Amino acid sequence: MADGSPRTDISTDADTDERNKRYQRGQLAGPAASDSSDRSKDPKDQKTLRRLAQNREAARKSRLRKKAYVQQLESSRLKLTQLEQELQRARQQGIFISSSGDQSHSTGGNGALAFDVEYSRWLEEQNRQINELRAAVNAHAGDSELRVIVDGVLAHYEDIFRLKANAAKNDVFHLLSGMWKTPAERCFLWLGGFRSSELLKLLSHQLEPLTEQQLSAIQNLQQSSQQAEDALSQGMEALQQSLAETLSSGSLGSSGSSGNVASYMGQMAMAMGKLGTLEGFIRQADNLRQQTLQQMHRILTTKQSARALLAIHDYFSRLRALSSLWLARPRE
Repeated sequence: MADGSPRTDISTDADTDERNKRYQRGQLAGPAASDSSDRSKDPKDQKTLRRLAQNREAARKSRLRKKAYVQQLESSRLKLTQLEQELQRARQQGIFISSSGDQSHSTGGNGALAFDVEYSRWLEEQNRQINELRAAVNAHAGDSELRVIVDGVLAHYEDIFRLKANAAKNDVFHLLSGMWKTPAERCFLWLGGFRSSELLKLLSHQLEPLTEQQLSAIQNLQQSSQQAEDALSQGMEALQQSLAETLSSGSLGSSGSSGNVASYMGQMAMAMGKLGTLEGFIRQADNLRQQTLQQMHRILTTKQSARALLAIHDYFSRLRALSSLWLARPRE
């Protein structure tokens, strides 16, 4: 019994020391945990967390919008392809399905289709040339290299004027109607093409800075182009008025009399003769466009001419893109 008491005291002291150490460790850990908790409650940290959360949400919404936009573009592309296929089928039906064996309608339709095919090829080649010109401009190519490409682009414009001249002999109404153009391009169509004066207005803002001599020359070219366009427009109005008077004149007696038949045939012969002058209007309008491009090239430097041709191409490309988006727009 005497030996048990000292062991009990020793054990009790050891337990007490262990408890003291645990207490001290707890005291040291306590302030650290408290500091961590206090930091988590810091308003600055809360604001940072909220900002990060907002950024993640904004990024998520941006990804969703981008995905929806890509899907819309793909849908628009498919609709455009479908519309082009339907238009092609409609043109083929219009060519091969003629009433009462009307060979003239078939011939005219074939001429219009042939022109449309050639015009599509011309556009493809123009896109290739413009891409080459744009690459040379961006690479700061020298004047000699740029001049070769610019001359090639201008020569390519002469090709389309030759194609239109041949097409006007087969079906002048196809060129005047602008059915070979996109809807947005047809809004600005004048006698089967663009107005030279309006194009010069657009370019004058794209080619700055210009010297005083260049600016004066371009303004004079614009004025002369406007005067030529006005003269051609007045001629077209006079032709339309004359054609209307020719078709509305004559007797309205019994349709079976030989006199009325002769009068009718005379009216049609006169009207056909007047319609024959339409080809001349198209040719004069294209000559004006061609001369405007050539004179513009003479006024500008080689680098300015390159920029002008790029600006012209980009303008019409945007009109075609606008037409595609318009045709593919969602309809309620």
